[in-house]
Amino acid sequence: MIDVFSWPTSNGHKVHIMLEECGLPYRVHPINIGAGDQFKPDFLKISPNNKIPALTDSEGPGGKPISLFESGAILLYLAAKTGKLLPKSDRQKYEVLQWLMFQMGGVGPMLGQAHHFRLYAPEKIEYAFNRYTNEAKRLYGVMEKQLEKKRFIAGNQYTIADIAIFPWLRNWQNQGIDWADYPHLKEWFDRIGNRPAVKRGVQVLAHARKPITDDKSREVLFGKTQYSQH
Repeated sequence: MIDVFSWPTSNGHKVHIMLEECGLPYRVHPINIGAGDQFKPDFLKISPNNKIPALTDSEGPGGKPISLFESGAILLYLAAKTGKLLPKSDRQKYEVLQWLMFQMGGVGPMLGQAHHFRLYAPEKIEYAFNRYTNEAKRLYGVMEKQLEKKRFIAGNQYTIADIAIFPWLRNWQNQGIDWADYPHLKEWFDRIGNRPAVKRGVQVLAHARKPITDDKSREVLFGKTQYSQH
């Protein structure tokens, strides 16, 4: 059985969507990151970086249990386990992997910083606000150009690259984005969002998430608690 330790964030939804697309049975365990659940010893055993999502599979490689953290690694693991959503040929596989790395190294970190400085920073720092808003627009532009000539992010078939990127774009308003500037990307976004498995995936734990407005949650996520655990 697969157990997912997660929260309804962009990275959490990547794994929720993947599990739904693959049709694998799984149990979900909420890790309330605003309350500090990510620092509990049992969670740190499987996610030493104190980040969600994490996964355990009682039937891992060789029939032995495995635990994994990092959403990109989990997507690759589930693709390998099921033989789905990652092409078999080397050429097509690496085309997908480069876009998965694009999400892990660019889209996630940069849009995350855009969210932070546009929404959560205790003071508006104009340089940071502009820096990450402009980077968000640049990344959207990269994807827009790719989708001018491709049906999906990594080519002409739906893959883990699409699954990795889609949840991050659901918060486009918070990133300073106007969809009118990215018509091909918007068409892709709507098409992916209408997939039944995607609709199910983004509802996983969605009822539990609340806006980060209280000082305690802000301190846990962005304050000294984050840096005093090691």
